[in-house]
Amino acid sequence: MTGGDARIQQIRDWLTGELGSHLVRLEPASADASFRRYFRAWLAHGVTRVVMDAPPDKEDVAPFLKVAALLEGCGVHVPHIHASDSARGLVLLEDLGSEQYLTHLRAGADVELLYGDALEALLRIQVHGREAARELPPYDRAALGREMGLMPEWFCERHLRLTLDDADRAVLAASFEFLTLEALAQPRVFVHRDYHSRNLMRLPSRNPGIIDFQDALAGPVGYDLVSLLKDCYIDWPRARVEHWVSGYRARLRGERALAGSDEREFLRWFDLIGLQRHIKVLGIFARLWYRDGKNGYLPDLPRTFEYVLDTARRYRELRDFAHWLRRRVVPVFAAANARALALGAS
Repeated sequence: MTGGDARIQQIRDWLTGELGSHLVRLEPASADASFRRYFRAWLAHGVTRVVMDAPPDKEDVAPFLKVAALLEGCGVHVPHIHASDSARGLVLLEDLGSEQYLTHLRAGADVELLYGDALEALLRIQVHGREAARELPPYDRAALGREMGLMPEWFCERHLRLTLDDADRAVLAASFEFLTLEALAQPRVFVHRDYHSRNLMRLPSRNPGIIDFQDALAGPVGYDLVSLLKDCYIDWPRARVEHWVSGYRARLRGERALAGSDEREFLRWFDLIGLQRHIKVLGIFARLWYRDGKNGYLPDLPRTFEYVLDTARRYRELRDFAHWLRRRVVPVFAAANARALALGAS
């Protein structure tokens, strides 16, 4: 790799100078929706590590380091931290490879095996992570509302080019308040917040490898489960999803406070926190394009919107919201997404 980037040279100096590593090669590994970048470092004897590059004026590595330690304590496989320099925003990590769950799922891998491992890991996080969750910030009213507030601004006004009037905003405010109250009523657990097929790495042992957990909070029991089973990047038939949800609840029943009074209540928790999440994601995916110039998430907007529409239809308390979606969003959504995709391709 050529070194025009000053951060790359800083990484090289850190590895070879301060850590005493014999660096053979350094190449980009991945980037994410934040300012973080990841590089794969080939060291002596064929050893590889991943370097997180988080410019300290834009990203703080402290939450990542804290949550990594908490998750390791739960007995799940997160990248082990070999070294860190918080002042410079550099972390040297175990290399969990590049085989995302998503790639294997799309290629026809054994879905039940992969999801079985992912659900087992989630169970450990939620059950063994009860004490760890106390060390996390709460997924509180402010956070829930702030997230849903991205949808009117970035998805409705910027992406769909809707002008929202007072009646529109009243429907959204009432719906968001309902979802907030429902979320706050759920049992609180350790929440990864992005527990899905792009953040689960397929590994030959101790599968899955879990990444991108630095934004963890203590929040609703259904949140990570819905992130996994109603994934914004791949979808499954409703009957299959409900079967997985039921099986997961059965495994939680030893923790009575987490399993709900019956399957109906647990499925309601799952659906309604999923709606909160997918409303947020509509706003985030749109913002990534219009603010940050990242168009790779636009093809996943239709799936995410379908989750929103489907869940709103299922619950009588959301009847007005479902009607609003059909009246205001459905007629313009396909054309708006096609327009954005065309701009992104040009």
